[in-house]
Amino acid sequence: MQHGPLKSEILDAYDTMSAQLQAAARFVLDRPHEVALLSMREQARQAGVQPATMTRLAKHLGLNGYDEIRERYAEAVRGGGLGFVDKATSQQTTQRLKGDRAIAADMLSSLHRQVEHLASPETLDSIVAAADALARARRIYCLGLRSSHAVAWHLHYQLTLIGRHSVHVDGLAATGTDSLAHAGPEDILLAVSVSPYTRLTVELAEHMAARGVPVVAITDSTVAPLAHIARHTVLVPTDSPSFFHTVSPGFAVAEMLAAIIAGRGGDDTLTSLAHVDAHHVALGSHIQPRPNQPRSTKRPT
Repeated sequence: MQHGPLKSEILDAYDTMSAQLQAAARFVLDRPHEVALLSMREQARQAGVQPATMTRLAKHLGLNGYDEIRERYAEAVRGGGLGFVDKATSQQTTQRLKGDRAIAADMLSSLHRQVEHLASPETLDSIVAAADALARARRIYCLGLRSSHAVAWHLHYQLTLIGRHSVHVDGLAATGTDSLAHAGPEDILLAVSVSPYTRLTVELAEHMAARGVPVVAITDSTVAPLAHIARHTVLVPTDSPSFFHTVSPGFAVAEMLAAIIAGRGGDDTLTSLAHVDAHHVALGSHIQPRPNQPRSTKRPT
């Protein structure tokens, strides 16, 4: 299906809606996967409206109740019918209504809320539990494909700096999965995947879990495929006013995990970082600021 369910109906009726109904309608347009996965009350909270407003929106669209909206979007998600075209269409509509600056401001506001969400006690507990498991692992295999690739690489890079045995499961020359051949129960697979979930990431996580390799997941929902496989799961929000989901919260979690592990490393971490610093100095890896030179008072002749 080229377009998401109810998109046309919502856009046709948008101008006839009250401000509260429009807020609920924008949530449905901008965050279709959350419509399929989250409860009506949670959707209302994130949309900034009362739950009754979601019901009124459904009735405004000629439906019996909001469960009909959720079911249509759930069917679309199961069928793979909510792609970039649908999200881009919703973004363009909102952008025409609100303007370019407003879209940028909406994205920043969304990121602000998401970072606040990461600071909730429940999420912090999950981050600490994941860091504890990673810190005790013999080797850490970092896996993330497509949009999640950068998050997995970011964590892998930081772990190598502090001297942890980290392996980045990459796809160079189609040999990336070969690095998992020697993984065992003393190791951990750190897997990153958010909707739309990359098939190979899920299949590799399932394969490793079946071999007794613990899985730590960074994903976006309690019903995500990785959440059913992982021993520890850190949930990150990904919704965005943009056509593309945000990966910024995933980066934040990767940085927190690396920082916690480094803080537990004691002298070993400091020794490793000292070697890295010396290596960079020897190679001139970074541009160093020039010392201030005193101005000459001598006039040219």
